[in-house]
Amino acid sequence: MHTGSHYKISEFLMWTRRDVYVLLLIGTVPTILYQVFGLTWLAIPWVPVALVGTAAAFIIGFKNTQTYNRLWEARKIWGGVVNTSRTWGILSKDFVADREATERLIYRHIAWLTALRFQLRKKQPWENSSKSYNVEFLKYYKVPEWEGDLEVELKKYLSGAELQQVLGKSNRATQLIALQSKDLKALRAAGKIQAYEYVEMERRLADLYDHQGKSERIKNFPYPRQFASINLFFVWLMVLMLPFGMLHEFQKLGDIYVWLTIPFSVLVSWVFTSMEKVGESTENPFEGGANDIPMAALSRTIEIDLREMIDETNLPEPITPTNNILL
Repeated sequence: MHTGSHYKISEFLMWTRRDVYVLLLIGTVPTILYQVFGLTWLAIPWVPVALVGTAAAFIIGFKNTQTYNRLWEARKIWGGVVNTSRTWGILSKDFVADREATERLIYRHIAWLTALRFQLRKKQPWENSSKSYNVEFLKYYKVPEWEGDLEVELKKYLSGAELQQVLGKSNRATQLIALQSKDLKALRAAGKIQAYEYVEMERRLADLYDHQGKSERIKNFPYPRQFASINLFFVWLMVLMLPFGMLHEFQKLGDIYVWLTIPFSVLVSWVFTSMEKVGESTENPFEGGANDIPMAALSRTIEIDLREMIDETNLPEPITPTNNILL
C-alpha cells in the first residue's frame, strides 16, 4: 500500500519505461516509412482508430473498476480481521479464568495471523509479481513474508509440539483455529470457561474462518482471464493503429508536422497502456505488489493491541513504510 499523496513521476516512468520504448518504436517506424520512403498508403482514416480507442477505453474502465473492487474487498476483509482479533483478545482475557490459557489463546491467534499472511503471499501462476517491471520495482520496498521464514516466526508464538503439528499440515492457518477450538473445549470441560462464554468464543473462531475463506477466495480465483485478455488485446490493437491514423491528420498541417506523429502517438498510447497496467497491478491484492493490502503491518498492529491487553510491555515496533510503501 502506498502511503504517500501520490507516486512520483520518476517512479511511474521507471515502472512503465519498457512500454515507452516499445511505443516509441511503434510510432517511429510508420512515420519514417510514410515521410521518408513515401509510403503514403500506410495512413488510415481516423474513424476506425477512434472506434477501437473508444472500445479500449470502455474495457479499461470496466477492468479497473472491477480490480479496484477486489482490492477494496480485501481491505474490508482485513478490517474484519482486525476487529475480530481485538474482540478475541478481550474475550480471552475476560472470559477465561486462567492467565496461562489466556496467553496461550492470544499467542496462538497471533500465530494464525502469521500463518495466514504467509499463505496469502504464496505466488500463483496468474499473478504479476514475477513480471520484470514489478521485480525491478521491488528495490523500493520489501515483502516481509518473502524475507522471513514461517517456522522462525511461528516459534515465537507456539509450543514445540504445536509448532511441529502445524508445520506438518498444508493449511497451517486452518489448523491453528482448529487448535483454538480444541483448547476451548478442554477449558470448558475443566470449568475454566462457562457455557455462554464458550459458545461466544466459538462464534469468533467461526468469524475468523469466514475472514480466512474470503481472503482465500480472492487469492485463489483470479480476475477472469477472458476479461484480462480482451483488455490487453484491445489496448495494443489501438496502440498499433494509432500512429497510422495520426499520419494523415498531421499531414493536413504541413509535411514537417508529420513528425509530430511520433511524440503524440507515444503520449496517447502511454496513457492507455499505463491505465491497463495500473488495473493489472490492482487485481491481486495479496501478490506482493506495491499496492497490496498491508497484511504484515495490520498483523503487527493486532499483535501489539493483544499483548497490551495482557499487560505486556516488551512489545515489537509497528511496521513503518519503506519509500512510502507499507506491506
